[in-house]
Amino acid sequence: MNWRGIGAIYKFEMHRFRRTLWTGLAVPVITTSLYFIVFGAAIGGRISELNGVDYGSFIVPGLMMLSLFNESIFNASFGIHMPRFTGTIYEILSAPLSAVETVIGYVGAAASKAMIVALVILATANLFVDVHIEHPLWMLLYLVLVATTFCLFGFIVGIWAKGFEQLQIIPLLVVTPLTFLGGAFYSTDMLGQPWRTITYFNPVVYLINGFRWTFFGQADVPVGVSLAATFLFFLICLSTIWWIFKTGYRLKQ
Repeated sequence: MNWRGIGAIYKFEMHRFRRTLWTGLAVPVITTSLYFIVFGAAIGGRISELNGVDYGSFIVPGLMMLSLFNESIFNASFGIHMPRFTGTIYEILSAPLSAVETVIGYVGAAASKAMIVALVILATANLFVDVHIEHPLWMLLYLVLVATTFCLFGFIVGIWAKGFEQLQIIPLLVVTPLTFLGGAFYSTDMLGQPWRTITYFNPVVYLINGFRWTFFGQADVPVGVSLAATFLFFLICLSTIWWIFKTGYRLKQ
């Protein structure tokens, strides 16, 4: 394993994050504050508890997942798309780095940035509500799993996109709507039929509920099902990236 090469990619990507550190951290803090102000005033006053959990605390896992999804996809897709855009991708492909090492470098940096933002959101949420994490170790492990999975997905998006405009299509038109419809700010038990059944076809439901379980020890979906769905998505992303490097899809064109 070429750890020096992996470290070079990782440090380069993290350096780009440090150059915009204050902006990158200020945005989630402001956004999280606005969510609590708006949702707390508009909805929190009418819904005091959900499944025995204060509504303000209930939406914290959903807020973290919403940000984690978008940050993971954006950081990973932008990181690999820039070398393709500038033409330096050929230097990376000709370097003494395997496909696995290249992916570890880019995905590792993107996942690190996404998790930092998610933890900043958690710290900001504590300013508004009392957040109790019932399974802190599982919360961190699940955070790493979801961040890595969506960074792999973002890596695929960055290779697929032909321009910077297409980098925004998946996060804005697919992931964000699925997150809002996936129980980020409400319990699926509140939905009547057939909408409750339809909601379970949304894969984001399982990711959010698995993460919510680590906070409160309960969720709308069994945690085993959530973990299985997350691992399935992880394996699909890994298989797709393996195929991309094997065929050279949009890497050597």
